[in-house]
Amino acid sequence: MDNLATLGEVMGEFREAVTIAFHGVRGSTPCSCPQLQRYGGNTSCVTIETPGHDPIVLDLGTGLRMWGASLGRPESLTVHALVTHLHWDHVQGLPFFKPLQCDSTTLNVYGPGEGGESLGECFNRFMTPPFFPIQPKDLPATVEFRDALCSDFTIGDASIMARPVPHTGPTAGYRVTYGDLAVAYVPDHQQPVDTSVVAESVLELCDGVDLLIHDAQLRADEFPDKSDWGHCTPAYAVEVARQSGAKSLVLFHHDPGHDDAELDRMTERAREIAGADGVSVIAATEGLKLTLGAGL
Repeated sequence: MDNLATLGEVMGEFREAVTIAFHGVRGSTPCSCPQLQRYGGNTSCVTIETPGHDPIVLDLGTGLRMWGASLGRPESLTVHALVTHLHWDHVQGLPFFKPLQCDSTTLNVYGPGEGGESLGECFNRFMTPPFFPIQPKDLPATVEFRDALCSDFTIGDASIMARPVPHTGPTAGYRVTYGDLAVAYVPDHQQPVDTSVVAESVLELCDGVDLLIHDAQLRADEFPDKSDWGHCTPAYAVEVARQSGAKSLVLFHHDPGHDDAELDRMTERAREIAGADGVSVIAATEGLKLTLGAGL
């Protein structure tokens, strides 16, 4: 699929135009080598934008730096970030987000804390000397942290649902809804032993969504040795999409050990498994933009 695609071509048109852009699609650690260039090596970061509204960012992985650099120095910017959990690959980009060097920028960060600490306390603990030169409070911009694991709230005209997702520690998944348009984001998801079972919280997040961005890190043959790593196979991602009635599935959180050719094979296999279920399957690549509701 080209880097600019309209899901209306696959799924039918929608009332509002919403653009989902992928700036980082890897899991675990950023990586760089010639064999990974087509899919990209930055870690989890996706933006959801619609005209006239503040952008919403899904996770703050190293892909955040690339998006921030593309924004230049806006006169005023408010960004809302939905962080799934506190593993490095989902938060490491925050201090490298260029707009945070401007005092006219506000970043509101939502997500789960851990170990009795709030989200803000957790960020202040790992973003601090000697691990990093400064703390969030030292940035020129305003950075606010708000706890969210199992909650419903609004950001402008967007309705946000946060629900717990099985992983290796407190982890949220998110559903972002504009009018009749819905996107679910479940980038880290522990596949169960019984692959016919999907957690009720995950089904609630993904119920009938137009677009599901879902963990697909492990090949089937890798899973037995990594069954407690908190991730899943493309086949299980297809099962989540099938049971929840998601219209389109984006395979995400690619393993750093999987090169472009391997991801091509995994995507093709996922499409074969999806078969006649009516679920469109693509794999996330850096620079991919998907537009929901274009042309109305």
